[in-house]
Amino acid sequence: MSQVKQNDKVKVHYTGKLANGQVFDSSIEREPMEFQMGQGQLIPGFENGIIDMKVNEKKTIVIPSDQAYGEVREELIQEVPNDRLPPEIKPEVGMGLVSTTPEGQEIQLVVKEVKDNAIVVDGNHPLAGQELTFDVEVIAING
Repeated sequence: MSQVKQNDKVKVHYTGKLANGQVFDSSIEREPMEFQMGQGQLIPGFENGIIDMKVNEKKTIVIPSDQAYGEVREELIQEVPNDRLPPEIKPEVGMGLVSTTPEGQEIQLVVKEVKDNAIVVDGNHPLAGQELTFDVEVIAING
């Protein structure tokens, strides 16, 4: 029976949980996730965790933050004066914003704090700094 290896196309069902057990994503009620191994499409710890799994095999993978979305980078948390925001924006904690770098790259931000004259935004991935647990089942392997 074949096992998952680099460059295989793989279909998996998964449920992703935070350390406190809260589910943050799952494919169980949807189509299985399909991807090609070794293409950098997924976090490294997920790909490393399913290497050598067989079709219909189930496994729980615990991924430390450095193999998931990395540690929280303080330089990605910044205060932005209100006069730099578009006038139609009424910022609220948890609101998502998009900023554009001088090079034209879009950056996803989340409002962390609303002050009188500024907001604090965070450009880290929402799961940065978190250990993640995935319950995984390999559905198909196409070498």
